[in-house]
Amino acid sequence: MKDFIYKLLIIISLMLSSTLSNAQQQVQFSQYMYNTQMVNPAYMGTQGKLEAFFIHRSQWVGLEGAPRTQNFGVSGSINDAIAIGLNVVNDKIGPSSLTVINAAISSKVALSNDISLSFGLNGGIDMISVDWSKGQSMVEDDAAMTNNIQNRVRPMVGAGAYLYSDNWYFGVSTPSFIYVDKFAKLGEASIDPKMHLYGIAGYVFDIKEEIKLKPSLLMKGVRGAPITFDLSVNTLIKNQYSAGLGYRFHDAMYVMLGYTFKNFLFIGYAYDFGVNKLRNYNTGSHDIIVKYTLWPKNVGVSSPRFF
Repeated sequence: MKDFIYKLLIIISLMLSSTLSNAQQQVQFSQYMYNTQMVNPAYMGTQGKLEAFFIHRSQWVGLEGAPRTQNFGVSGSINDAIAIGLNVVNDKIGPSSLTVINAAISSKVALSNDISLSFGLNGGIDMISVDWSKGQSMVEDDAAMTNNIQNRVRPMVGAGAYLYSDNWYFGVSTPSFIYVDKFAKLGEASIDPKMHLYGIAGYVFDIKEEIKLKPSLLMKGVRGAPITFDLSVNTLIKNQYSAGLGYRFHDAMYVMLGYTFKNFLFIGYAYDFGVNKLRNYNTGSHDIIVKYTLWPKNVGVSSPRFF
């Protein structure tokens, strides 16, 4: 059983940590709707506020070497049109670790009294390390697996667009246009990053005066892999309590709970139930997020936007 788990972790690591993969995916969170700036830099500044968040994800709990991911982000508006932000991700899975440091800037324009369009650019680095001694190769005497990858640094340059009104939004983005590994060394396992594309959308329905319902969609695409998606529905009650359900294509179903304290501090939790064969080897996944919002003095927050 232990040999099987080690081999499984190597396969997962190759798929999810950007090493030796033709079908990679970026790190993922069930509460993606609360850290939107990680997905799309154009989201920053769309509410004219200073915002900081920290989210931790423990994936596939009970499986040795399973992913552990943290994401910290902060963003704020410089003026009515320009916003800047910083996004940091730390992701560990099996023998590999990934650190992403990404700065971004966005600019928005009003298309009408109700609709605005925002454009965002992000740039930074990702740094990858792989210690093959923590895993087991499925191919004996594989020379590439005998040389560890030490702090391989690669540049990132991405962009996004975000169209929104008071009760709906739609966005497209890519975290990086650069997907050629220029830092491969002879004898090392190669890193073959692929350009990812994201699509996000949502709509807020006012069910009653103090109840809002928001279905949302996150689509992810990468060359060499099928398009995947997260579909979720969240309910906000009295601008304070939130609860929701979600489904990640061929991966998991999840439930979400959240509480907002005086319109500036949000605490959220999500639990994933696996729907694939991997569910037999773990007890689920957990997301925990803490989000702080500082509203400008000239912005009323009696009924803040639900995205």
